[in-house]
Amino acid sequence: MINVFRPLIDAARNLDVNDTAAAEATLRERFDPQSEAGQALSAKLLEMLEAGEIANRGELPMTYGRVSKACPESDNFTIDVVRMNGAGPKHRHPKGEINYAVRISGEPTFDGRQPGWIVFREGSEHVPTTEGGDMLIVYLLPEGAFEFVK
Repeated sequence: MINVFRPLIDAARNLDVNDTAAAEATLRERFDPQSEAGQALSAKLLEMLEAGEIANRGELPMTYGRVSKACPESDNFTIDVVRMNGAGPKHRHPKGEINYAVRISGEPTFDGRQPGWIVFREGSEHVPTTEGGDMLIVYLLPEGAFEFVK
């Protein structure tokens, strides 16, 4: 299954997450969500969601599932997939977070951002929130670095 996520892993390789605008521009250059390949991947992810292959744990407003722990095959990213139509738990990104967000229904935003690439810098923290619809988000976490915050 990890091969489905290869275009995202390849796009995120050696990315500096601390300049989020530049990182997102680089990601769009490497793998544009609006391109034919981007639309095909988004459709495949929605198909996998519908089949219960990803984000198949928990209950809305957030279902989730792990595709891979950080390992050589995933370029040392943890790959998690989440379906959201509300808020999730507050957390911190010690090494940053790279997200590929796909619209499921409505006009969703993730932390106020449209579907596509969304990057959080090292040390950032937030309560991840989807409003205005339903969204599928692939989380790439460098070295799997992630901390819940109370």
